[in-house]
This record gives sequence, structure tokens and C-alpha cells, in this order.
Amino acid sequence: MKIDKIREMSSQELDKELSELKTELFKLKFSLATNGLENPSKIKDVKRDIARINTVITERKIAEDKK
Repeated sequence: MKIDKIREMSSQELDKELSELKTELFKLKFSLATNGLENPSKIKDVKRDIARINTVITERKIAEDKK
């Protein structure tokens, strides 16, 4: 997911997307541990998306505190 798309999302959408990505990451890790994955790099991509969303959430909190 691109950072521009993430920045366009509302805070509620970000929270929803974050919870979905965390669930997906759990499922990917579980699948990797039990029977392996066809594409293990998917875990890395999901982790990056989570980090991007957390970054945007933090940026918004900092901007609100400055106001």
C-alpha cells in the first residue's frame, strides 16, 4: 500500500485497516509455522504496511497537539 493512499484515509479507516493487517499478519505467521507459505515475503510487506499506518497515525497526533 502506498503512503499517499494511506494519508488520504480517515482516522477511522486507518484504525480499521490496521486491525485487518494485524489479523492478516497473525494468519501469515501461523501458516508459516504450520505448513509453510508460497510467498514468505508477504509477511514483510504486511509489516511495512502496518508501520506506514502507525507512522501516519503518529503524524496526525503530533499535528493535533501542536494546534
